[in-house]
Amino acid sequence: MTPDPVHRRPGELLFALLLLVFSVAAFWQSYGISGFSGKTTPGVFPMLASGVMVISGLVILVSATRKPPRPDDAPGFFADVLPLNYIVLIGLVFGYVVLMPLVGFVVSSALFLFCAFQFLWRKNPLVVLMLTALTLAVIYLVFREVFQVVLPQGTLLREYF
Repeated sequence: MTPDPVHRRPGELLFALLLLVFSVAAFWQSYGISGFSGKTTPGVFPMLASGVMVISGLVILVSATRKPPRPDDAPGFFADVLPLNYIVLIGLVFGYVVLMPLVGFVVSSALFLFCAFQFLWRKNPLVVLMLTALTLAVIYLVFREVFQVVLPQGTLLREYF
């Protein structure tokens, strides 16, 4: 779907407002480095950069407010910006992050890869299981054996093994 330059896209106004808020916060933080005490003080460059961000944020916000909202028959925020695939994958990543300290790298990665492959690819679970095992074996060999990275074991598995 190509963007409509005449109408405001879903979430565009909120994003422009958040951009301006974070730009002002960055300017405030950079001002705290040394203030306006001199041209060669450490805070000059961060204040210039964040000042450009504030001005850009203002221009983007004004531009977004001048555009009319999209017609009612246009897809909404979730269809355009956050479709179901994204929500499911964000949930899988969240689960991966939660499980990693508990069951370790290998188990949590295997579960994540299997679920993500199965959801996105929708093939025979046996094929997905073989792909998951192959991918995990390659990742394990590269990181554990080649780069000698110590992979997390997990607190639950340490108690039982």
